[in-house]
Amino acid sequence: MTHVVFAAGWREDFSYYAYKSTKMFALPARIDHRYTLRLLLPLTPATQSGLVVATYSAGERHVVWLCRAEEVGRVGMCASSTLRAGAWEAGLLPELGGAIAYLTRDGRDVLRRAPDGVDDPLATGCFPLVPYANRIAHGRFAFAGKTHCVPLNFGDHPHSLHGTGWQSPWTVRNVNETAVAMVLSHEGGERWPWRFGAEQHVRLDEDGLTITLHLTNADDEVMPAGLGLHPYFPRDASTRLTMSTAEMWLGDETMIPTRAIAAGTFGDWAAGSGFPDHLIDNSFDGWSGRAAIASSHGTTRITATGARAVHLYAPPGEDFLCVEPVSHLPDALNRNFAVDTLAPGEMLTLSMRVEA
Repeated sequence: MTHVVFAAGWREDFSYYAYKSTKMFALPARIDHRYTLRLLLPLTPATQSGLVVATYSAGERHVVWLCRAEEVGRVGMCASSTLRAGAWEAGLLPELGGAIAYLTRDGRDVLRRAPDGVDDPLATGCFPLVPYANRIAHGRFAFAGKTHCVPLNFGDHPHSLHGTGWQSPWTVRNVNETAVAMVLSHEGGERWPWRFGAEQHVRLDEDGLTITLHLTNADDEVMPAGLGLHPYFPRDASTRLTMSTAEMWLGDETMIPTRAIAAGTFGDWAAGSGFPDHLIDNSFDGWSGRAAIASSHGTTRITATGARAVHLYAPPGEDFLCVEPVSHLPDALNRNFAVDTLAPGEMLTLSMRVEA
């Protein structure tokens, strides 16, 4: 049984409607659009002709989008949850924080694979950090002479974490077999005081994956701005990380940076190193924008632009590590760290390339 969780489209007069289902439907493995239309039409007001059905699958959840044929792949949910190019394949989760469910090359996981039915971006393969990266201490900061508060959005953690994008559904605007564009619009409010628009472009080619993030200030005032990506890479006992950075930031017990120390304190990353038996949850400044993750299964190469720093998260005993390109260090808004500001209409961009 597959749960149809959402249906939406246009009536004959182009007025928009949406319908959320609470029923369970047995759908065939290969979705027949005419069958699905017959299933849904009695449940929705869209009984007119001229509509087709696009589908989006995420584990046991099945999203159905009713729309005109020319709109499939341009608005709403995408007609397929999968991108393919050569030996590469990626699964998408736009409604789950704009996340990537998996990335494979020749069937080998290059990003960690999300479990079926995943409902937490922290269990996926990668998700975007918008409009700031990492932590804001106690959800409070001052900017342009005003004090602002944002919600503590990560359980009992004392700080705000990773922005708002990872906890918001993204909308697909363009999609084809190898690429997708997802967008997010924020109208201001308690989660972030300023209006903004974000775009995430995910593209596969014969050699790998490129993710490009854009953040545009849609407000009437200057706003602080940050971007990042939070990829999870598979890790085992043979895994070694190589990267060049200038320094590493130690943090307090809640991971707010306190002082800079030698970049190689936890491992000789410049030469390539495995991982210690303790938590690494630290930012590195002066990153070259390149990293390599080597193991007995092969080597994954990461390149980034627009990233001043990289955050390394490698918890002991886990089968993953995160090498996160970010445009600023943690709690930059409360510390003397570089952080971008955007005038109304200005845009900030960050991108990451993954090859294996």
